Amino acid sequence: MTLLAAEALNKRFGGVVAARDVAFALSAGEMLAIIGPNGAGKSTTFNMVGGQLRPDSGRVLLGGEDITGLPPREVCRMGVGRTFQVAQTFLSMSVIENVQMALIAHAGRTRDMLAPTSRLFRQDALALLARVGMEAAADRPIGELAYGDVKTVELAIALAAAPRLLLMDEPTAGMAPRERARLMQLTAGIAREEGIGVLFTEHDMDAVFAHADRILVLVRGEIIAAGTPEQVRDDPEVQRVYLGTTGVRAALRARRAHG
Repeated sequence: MTLLAAEALNKRFGGVVAARDVAFALSAGEMLAIIGPNGAGKSTTFNMVGGQLRPDSGRVLLGGEDITGLPPREVCRMGVGRTFQVAQTFLSMSVIENVQMALIAHAGRTRDMLAPTSRLFRQDALALLARVGMEAAADRPIGELAYGDVKTVELAIALAAAPRLLLMDEPTAGMAPRERARLMQLTAGIAREEGIGVLFTEHDMDAVFAHADRILVLVRGEIIAAGTPEQVRDDPEVQRVYLGTTGVRAALRARRAHG
């Protein structure tokens, strides 16, 4: 069943075409990566799906319902979670308080944010932290954590909204290679077990080719290739325009390492 569908999305900024007839579909439990060189239109496409940008034309459908141009807050209410290239957390709070705040917001109890939150949704927050392997750090200040652990907590925060679709903008940015692999393995496992569709942008080709079920390649706002990691890796145009010899080697290495 199609969870997310983008239909002929177009976006211009003045004379610059940022997206031209971009179309794709994403199923529940599937990991779909959008890759391409700088200026390819990845962020534009991503933000049209998430509501940060309104397309000039085309539609975004979530579970068959038109969400084109809805503001991000409304998109979130409809079951879309998001993580960011730079982790969005409250550094003055503990790990569990960050997750509790997300649960409070999702429950529509924002007035309770002004009151002590030590007991609100604590067990739910602990369960989410356990899901991502961070329960032992629950009461630590989040500012004390290594950056890879902060990004893992951000995943728990995104899951607090019980999303059916998860948007991840450069999820491994700033992380060490081992941390990147762990986060992407964790995300892929959760997506498949819970039937969450994941749309992500990423520059780390190891992460993309090891964990994406399908890949879209954008160049100058247009999709030049789409398919499985193997199909994209072997596409001559993708090799010429984007991957090159180094990228192809990374793709081969990633697929071998993960079977």
